[in-house]
Amino acid sequence: MDVTSQYLGRLILGMVTMAGAASLQAQAADGSTSDEYGRTLSALERYRVLADQDDGEILPATKKPVEPGAHYTGVPRVRRLLSLLGDLPVGGIPGDADVYDATLVAAVKRFQTRHGLEPDGRLGKATLAQLNTPLSFRVRQLELALERWGQLPYDPSRRAILLNLPEFRLRAFDTGHQPALEMKIVIGRARGLQTPLLSSELDSVLFRPYWNVPLSIQRKELVPHIKRDPSYISKNDFELVTSKGEVVEQDEVSDTLLAQLRSGKLHLRQRRGPKNSLGLVKFVFPNEYDVYMHDTPAKSLFARARRDFSHGCIRLERATDLAEWVLSEESGWPRERIEETMEGTESTSVKLKHPIPVRTIYVTAMVGENGEVHFFEDIYGQDAALEQELAGDQPADQATSDEPGPHPRE
Repeated sequence: MDVTSQYLGRLILGMVTMAGAASLQAQAADGSTSDEYGRTLSALERYRVLADQDDGEILPATKKPVEPGAHYTGVPRVRRLLSLLGDLPVGGIPGDADVYDATLVAAVKRFQTRHGLEPDGRLGKATLAQLNTPLSFRVRQLELALERWGQLPYDPSRRAILLNLPEFRLRAFDTGHQPALEMKIVIGRARGLQTPLLSSELDSVLFRPYWNVPLSIQRKELVPHIKRDPSYISKNDFELVTSKGEVVEQDEVSDTLLAQLRSGKLHLRQRRGPKNSLGLVKFVFPNEYDVYMHDTPAKSLFARARRDFSHGCIRLERATDLAEWVLSEESGWPRERIEETMEGTESTSVKLKHPIPVRTIYVTAMVGENGEVHFFEDIYGQDAALEQELAGDQPADQATSDEPGPHPRE
């Protein structure tokens, strides 16, 4: 994008922001905007002031991460910046000029948490990169977030589920846009298997689902495993089925069997139960990408700060809690019955009487109810695409992956 396009894009964003400020009170009065819009607008105004106040000094690179208690020439700059941003309490007792002391470590951990990093308190490459990011860039993130909130359909009279992809987080809202539930999620890999931006309605919950393996995953990932280890099928609770769903008994892994799996004449299906890749419950909302939300046995991934590990579907940190919330307005589905059904032996599908709106969104600057701002990496390149679209270069929904278009999902 050339200099002229960049200027036009920022000019348009500035105009959008001014219009938002002028009409926010009216929007809030008629219920056409969410609380997030107002909070983002306030944070944007604050960060514009901070960007003007910051001296912009660049921290020196290090060969190894700076550990707590170590000497580092960039300590004064870190202290100034984090005091400006509010991560370091105002009036704290300054330590030695270049010692990375405990008070500053605690402030860095807060900064890391707010910027989607592992809060380990070490000044490593990723943390230094975030500390060296100009506050003018944070202003731009907030401008783009404001643009996205302004475009988001909003009906406070209905319950809703929002999944913010770069934040790796799900939020469920009761009527009146009242926060009801929040949890971590795992989304599609940034390279080639991105979770799409979509709008749909959750209409059914399936307990103890089978996993019918998509042919692309079967060919590229599972067949090589089976070829190396013939016991892979049984060890992972897979069974062989025909295109009609008929189970095929096969004791020996032969070249013929592998060829049938590659061609799609035979399919792999994972049996219901705790080893199933979809876990014990699946949440279905119709969409062209065949994406859905589901439980997972791979719980350890939720401890990671960055969580783009799936083939495109959305894995849930606390699927039982979501099932309880989703079914809370359905007669006869208390948590006890949900847990019993998940631990049962058969698949059970529940059709919702009142479908719930589900939207995947892409906001890299989230403002909490307390005004604290969290920033996230533009892992799918959607912010860059929106900025180009506002400058008139390309549509915002242009695919940014190296394999554009819908992909087979989990």
